[in-house]
Amino acid sequence: MAALNFTHSDSSTFILMGIPGLETAHIWISIPFSIFYIISLVGNFTLLSVVGKEQTLHKPMYLLLCMLALTDIATPTFVVPKALGIFWFNFKGITLAGCLTQMFFLHMVSVMHSSTIVTMAFDRYVAICNPLRYATILSNARIAKLGLVCLIRAVLFILRLPLFLSQQSFCSKHIIPHTQCEFTAVFKMACGDITVTSIYGWVLMFVINVFDLTLIALSYSLIIRAVLRISSNNDHQKALNTCTTHICVMLTYYSPGLFSNLTYWFGQGTAPHVHIILANLYLLIPPMLNPIIYGVKTKELRDKVGKYICCRR
Repeated sequence: MAALNFTHSDSSTFILMGIPGLETAHIWISIPFSIFYIISLVGNFTLLSVVGKEQTLHKPMYLLLCMLALTDIATPTFVVPKALGIFWFNFKGITLAGCLTQMFFLHMVSVMHSSTIVTMAFDRYVAICNPLRYATILSNARIAKLGLVCLIRAVLFILRLPLFLSQQSFCSKHIIPHTQCEFTAVFKMACGDITVTSIYGWVLMFVINVFDLTLIALSYSLIIRAVLRISSNNDHQKALNTCTTHICVMLTYYSPGLFSNLTYWFGQGTAPHVHIILANLYLLIPPMLNPIIYGVKTKELRDKVGKYICCRR
């Protein structure tokens, strides 16, 4: 039986091909996509619900966790429903407005996620290097203000890209060999001179990543210096344990992205579907793992989640 084909050919519509070369396996690929997405939603909504209900968790660290959970809900939500529509029903069409909206929110949330991880590194720095002033430096109100700054930063940095593309006409076939409106693929279809904006996009991503990673490295270098000055082995271990969870979350976010980018830049002989699968896993795995990592590594949160689940039964 032929697959249903709900695509359109007008000039304002793009065609998302899903994972070219693996069309016959789309149904099977959709299974891990769905499982990862469901686990991500359940884990992050549980975290938000527990922190919201428990007054004892209304602390800066857990408010930052909630910010991270919101970005972890948003990131796959901007990709997975459309990808499943392609895999299950062959819904490949997406309007120019829909494509640019997806691109904007996906990149904006990514910048917001990175900013949140930087803020969490600063939180750990204050907790270890200046514990007596922790409540003064990082009050709940200040965390809310930092979250707003992170949001404004993300919007201002990313907004120029879709605004520029919305003013372009597109010459080539409106076919995007991906499950999402991938930045480079859309840029290549523009008719006009896109050199300046293309450079802006790459420089922006480079600057954001280098700036954020530099701040994280600075925070942890100061933390390590402070920890090495602690004479008590017990206090030494306790200080390191407070950072372990954040380091795990940081690695789950930056490592898949770095691996995906290195494969894209230097893996010229790699099949295109490998790049696409890696790009999707980068958007699916960190949001799924983050609430699990915090649930396992943070005793206070783990106890509250256990209490919440038991009360629901």
